Amino acid sequence: MSRAWQRMLSGRRLDLLDPTPVDIEIEDIAHGLAFVARWNGQTHGDFAYSVAEHSLLVEEIFTRMNPAAPAKWRLAALLHDAPEYVIGDMISPVKAAVGPGYNELDKRLAAAIHIRFGLPATTPVQIKRQIKKADTLSAWLEATEIAGFTVAEANKIFGKLDHKLTKGLSIRLRPPVEVRRCFTERHSALLAEI
Repeated sequence: MSRAWQRMLSGRRLDLLDPTPVDIEIEDIAHGLAFVARWNGQTHGDFAYSVAEHSLLVEEIFTRMNPAAPAKWRLAALLHDAPEYVIGDMISPVKAAVGPGYNELDKRLAAAIHIRFGLPATTPVQIKRQIKKADTLSAWLEATEIAGFTVAEANKIFGKLDHKLTKGLSIRLRPPVEVRRCFTERHSALLAEI
């Protein structure tokens, strides 16, 4: 059988097909996500818009939607795309074309990540829906601010924006090392609240 593990910068060997929580480190996640570009890198600006930056925004929107949410669900929002640190990001139409294999890989990695940080392996449906709503609001902002979509296109694909939940928010493009640090700090702050 061919190799199914990846050596991480932490020195861990993460088996991508059978991941275990013990081989997952937040520094590896933060580093990987800070260097993975959303929108296949097809965005305006001097830096790619990273999955780490997107995750920080999704967690902020989720918290605005659910101000009384326990820290564990805010952490789940921050980590909603964490498997992409090793499997990369694909735009939704490509994920659909790839099929169930991608989803299964994503689920196994997500479960191991959640267990590693004290979350249930599977996020409750109601919480998952709220995270998805925050994710969609983030995608609308990203599409219109940096990915070249018109408001009409974004409304058609993502639905109309709830301006109350996104008031004062804008897309930030920062160097990967800065985003990596902010992601790690936010993760630590949320873990400290659990």
